[in-house]
Amino acid sequence: MPAPTTKRRKRTALNWVMLGLAAMIAVVMASPFLLLVLNSFKTGADYSTNGPLAWPTSFTLDAFVSYLNRVNFPRALWNSILSSTIIAFASAALALLASYAIGIGRIRASTTITAILLIATMVPHEALIYPLFYGAQATGLLNSIWSIIAVFIVLWAAYGTYILSSVMSTFPREVLEAAAIDGAGRRRILWSVVYPIVRPTLTVLVVFIFIWSWNEFYIPLILLGDPASQTVPIALSTLRGQHSIDITVVNAGSLLSLIPTLIFFLLFQRTISRGVIAGAVK
Repeated sequence: MPAPTTKRRKRTALNWVMLGLAAMIAVVMASPFLLLVLNSFKTGADYSTNGPLAWPTSFTLDAFVSYLNRVNFPRALWNSILSSTIIAFASAALALLASYAIGIGRIRASTTITAILLIATMVPHEALIYPLFYGAQATGLLNSIWSIIAVFIVLWAAYGTYILSSVMSTFPREVLEAAAIDGAGRRRILWSVVYPIVRPTLTVLVVFIFIWSWNEFYIPLILLGDPASQTVPIALSTLRGQHSIDITVVNAGSLLSLIPTLIFFLLFQRTISRGVIAGAVK
């Protein structure tokens, strides 16, 4: 029996044009990261003489050494990992419980509650900073990493509740009724029926909340004045002087700050893809 032959589709002129455009867009989008890497290995004199677009005259780690000498990067890295992880999982868990009550429990005024949660996510952080500052000061959490953990758990849980409640409101009632007929209570329905179905969406939410929490700047800048409690973005901001700034050191610090989130995103890239596909199929 002859082996089946595979047909190769020839690329048309339009395919090559689209491929070229995609490559150009990829280069444009990657250029800021490439410049960041390039200028991280320059000396300050090289940057001042040749500018940011020139190739380094010699690759050096002086900027990284200077950054690590000025900033307690391991401590800031641990603070960011700890706070972002707790915020991501705690806010997602709280959003799951709240959205279950709103979307499936059909509580009264669920539409109004969802609208309030949506409005809460739209309030700028600058409008919240005064009550947050005095609240952290009154509770003794000012300059503590737990202050931003408490704040962002509430903020991101509101956003997650809005997202998940809209998903659960379209949940098939027949599945819930069948589980109830089999004797499953509300907790059993949540963990055995609802959670396995919304888990891909919930996982995507955890990943994005982690990245958003990692990059938060304004509220941690106000609440975390103690260097021992500062996160990576706040520690990076301390490099800026009043009249001068060492741009190569800032580039080196920015690169070190970016690497953990890049690794995290690459590790969960397939999880995000599966979650988006699962949401589209449902």
